[in-house]
Amino acid sequence: MTADAYWQLLVEALDGVHFRGRRIDFWLRDDDAIEPTAALDRLLSLVNAHAVPVTLAVPPEPATQALARRLAGLGDIGVTVHGWAHRNHAPPTEKKQELGGHRPQEVVLAELQGGVERLRTLFPEHFVPMLVPPWNRIDPALLARLPEAGFSVLSVFGPEKRSPIPLVNTHVDVMDWHGTRGCREHRLIVADILARMRQVGGDIAGCEDQAGGTVGILTHHLVHDEAVWDFLETLFTVTAGHPACRWRKTSDLTGR
Repeated sequence: MTADAYWQLLVEALDGVHFRGRRIDFWLRDDDAIEPTAALDRLLSLVNAHAVPVTLAVPPEPATQALARRLAGLGDIGVTVHGWAHRNHAPPTEKKQELGGHRPQEVVLAELQGGVERLRTLFPEHFVPMLVPPWNRIDPALLARLPEAGFSVLSVFGPEKRSPIPLVNTHVDVMDWHGTRGCREHRLIVADILARMRQVGGDIAGCEDQAGGTVGILTHHLVHDEAVWDFLETLFTVTAGHPACRWRKTSDLTGR
């Protein structure tokens, strides 16, 4: 299948959504912003060119005043809490986790509350009380207590499941973390987008007619290769102007 062919599949799926009188909500979450960089400038320029809102998951402990100055006055940006220091506390035999069950809950919650306070101070016009756990992993026993630390919503990776706190997840990762550590094949990313569209019931005929749900795109600007930037440029070109697609702000999705 040629590149044009798999992008055409996405266009046809969106056309089908429009024909059925429905729309699909997309959102973009980009992780690990700490300070201004050329990569961050490139991301901000790209989303601005297509009027696509972006949610930046910022680790509070290393976040800089320089980043706050860079984002000041910009619209369509949300800033969320990306753990505390993005530091692994799991042993080498386990997958990396900062918010796992390896430390007392009170210690973890205190750090997270400190993260809320720090980012609300640094980014008063952009802050959203969403927790994005580093590596998308969190001890399930913490979920019910997240409101104590100031959170109203959680975002991890994968289909939303039953949870004591509202979930607004990402579902499509552009990075090949276990292979090249560059961009995944574009056709595979598009296939994941189409699969998620089927899950939320806005795609092609024959899917379950479910209401609600988003297509969450996950990026990491600091490690993008040219293939990722090319993918995002094409994705935004195809979707941002389509009547069946809405790129949403974090505040739209969370009500905050």
